[in-house]
Amino acid sequence: METKTGSQATWCKQLSTLTKRSFVNMSRDVGYYWLRIITYIAVSISVGSIFFNVGTSYSVILARGSCGGFISSSMIFMSIGGFPSFIEEMKGVMMMTAGFFRFLTDLLKPFWRYPMSYINYMAWALQGEYKNDMIGLEFDPLQPGDPKLKGKVIINTVLGISLDHSKWWDLTVVIVILIVYRLLFFTILKFKERASPVFRTIYTKRTLHHLIKRPSFRKTPPFPSQRHQVMHSLSSQEGLNSPIH
Repeated sequence: METKTGSQATWCKQLSTLTKRSFVNMSRDVGYYWLRIITYIAVSISVGSIFFNVGTSYSVILARGSCGGFISSSMIFMSIGGFPSFIEEMKGVMMMTAGFFRFLTDLLKPFWRYPMSYINYMAWALQGEYKNDMIGLEFDPLQPGDPKLKGKVIINTVLGISLDHSKWWDLTVVIVILIVYRLLFFTILKFKERASPVFRTIYTKRTLHHLIKRPSFRKTPPFPSQRHQVMHSLSSQEGLNSPIH
């Protein structure tokens, strides 16, 4: 048996080499890299032109919320190729618990509110976008002559978002969640790397154990094998003559 040793390169060297190699491979792929950049630019121009100079009237309050929701959802759908497959399947779940369709305070607390909306980085990103856009603005009232509506009131009452923390806290939580996801994926890969040989060994032993119990694998077969019998000509067998004679 030969003893296999790991790579002699340091962890930083391996990371830099693989990152450079991945960047080169992606940059050579027109559909994956350059076409995606063009799509990002086209989406940015479209969103900017549609919501350009949207104003602060009462009717554009929901329009601003729709803009933030569209940007968050489009960024997830466009970058989903860099995530594992099970995250791609969990994106209809991320959107439902992010605050697009129901307020975070209205979600069922046993599961959807705690912990799904808290581990959903999309929910924190959306809250930060709303705060960054509306805090400091004043919107026209529904009825002329009424006092203007402050952005904080809109965020708290219309969009159902708490103002207990600032947008910078939302950004920090998003970064922390992404780092935790990366570490979790790394741990899963390491566990799979170490556990795969163990599972293969167990499977091999179980397979051999079942094969040994079969009659074809016994030392003494129950009947003589026909493959190793000596063949005799018809003329040498008793009672049989060759048709030539």
